[in-house]
Amino acid sequence: MSSNPFYSLEQNESYAIITWNKLNLTQSNSEELELVIRNLFKKEFANMILDLNNVTELDGFGVSCIRKGTKICTNEMGLFAVVTKNEEIQDRLDLAKIEDFTLLNTVKEAVDAIYLNDLENDFQDSDEEEQEFEGGFSDNESDDY
Repeated sequence: MSSNPFYSLEQNESYAIITWNKLNLTQSNSEELELVIRNLFKKEFANMILDLNNVTELDGFGVSCIRKGTKICTNEMGLFAVVTKNEEIQDRLDLAKIEDFTLLNTVKEAVDAIYLNDLENDFQDSDEEEQEFEGGFSDNESDDY
């Protein structure tokens, strides 16, 4: 687990957990979050959990970072889950209307959501493979034999 004054980072093969250590995620420090998200993406992490349980203030710059993280992960069929029990932060994020946004109360719920998302993706992949295989042969092709 690595950390700096802004966040702690825990990584495993399936996901990364970013625990924001500051009381705010605002213009003054949102660049740090953007950097860690970008670095995790470069390391091919498609699933990230942002734990904001310490945060009491969130501005538009913080919301913008969360929007970018969500977009990066969903483009890779992953999940960017935000965790907070703070109702003001939850309301602020709900008002932002972020597409494909996942907001949960605990890190455990976020981990479960990531595993469910991975299972869903695996299931969709196997459905697509079955549909391709079921194409089979047409009647005209059987005349060749």
